[in-house]
Amino acid sequence: MHLELVDSLTLPGDPAKPNEDSFAWSPVAACVFDGATGLGESLMPGRSDAQWLAQFGARRFRAHADAGEGAIRDWLRAAAADAEKSFTALRLRPPVENYEIAYASAILAAPDSDGVSFLWFGDSAALLYSQDGSFRLFGDTLNRKESERARVERLVKPGRPGPAAAGVREEFLPVLRASRNYVNTAEEWLFAPDPRCADHAREARAVVAPDSLLLLATDGFLALASDYERYTPEALFNAARARGLAPLGEELRAIETADPDGSRFPRFKRSDDATALLLKLRA
Repeated sequence: MHLELVDSLTLPGDPAKPNEDSFAWSPVAACVFDGATGLGESLMPGRSDAQWLAQFGARRFRAHADAGEGAIRDWLRAAAADAEKSFTALRLRPPVENYEIAYASAILAAPDSDGVSFLWFGDSAALLYSQDGSFRLFGDTLNRKESERARVERLVKPGRPGPAAAGVREEFLPVLRASRNYVNTAEEWLFAPDPRCADHAREARAVVAPDSLLLLATDGFLALASDYERYTPEALFNAARARGLAPLGEELRAIETADPDGSRFPRFKRSDDATALLLKLRA
């Protein structure tokens, strides 16, 4: 089977800042990458290290998939190795602490003769609607978002604005940096300029019939289900299929505009970058 693009959407969380999400697709593979917003000075040329990694990772993953050598984890490992070469060659200085390295969540998909294989890091996810009427979710978005919400609630002091409010990010940097320093050191792995990360991507495979539909999305888009509970994951997929992705993007931003400081929906950002790909599996 091969992939056919039905619809796509990518929205910056703040129009004045870089969109640190990226996506790529071809008939043989598709991916979305969600760069982790930097917590210090940039080490790479350009507006954002996270944007660089998300765009570079998506572009190189697609290139290796199109080259046709190996399988999905091999393409991921090769993309990370390419990122390592670029990071080493172009960075302004070596990182002193882990939090200075660029990281990204990602969801990657590759069809084969009778199904589709997935790899993922972090809180990006895939929603799959099979021709037999079954619906499945691949990824850790829902569990991670519940944990993140509880973490925000613990960090906010009584009477003080939460991290989604304007002008308070510096207050939360020490705890965010401490947490980021543990990434890619033990159980928590993300895509990085380090080919070892490919060995730690979670995996799954589903057997599906032709004309099944697949939605790949970053957590910023999936917040409609995981954070704001406007939809269940299946209802969100059905809305994307019936209405298209653009109206859902508008709905997402309207919810966040009505809760700018995160008092109703505790979160680390007022609005996150949001990206989704809707694809059909063709015979």
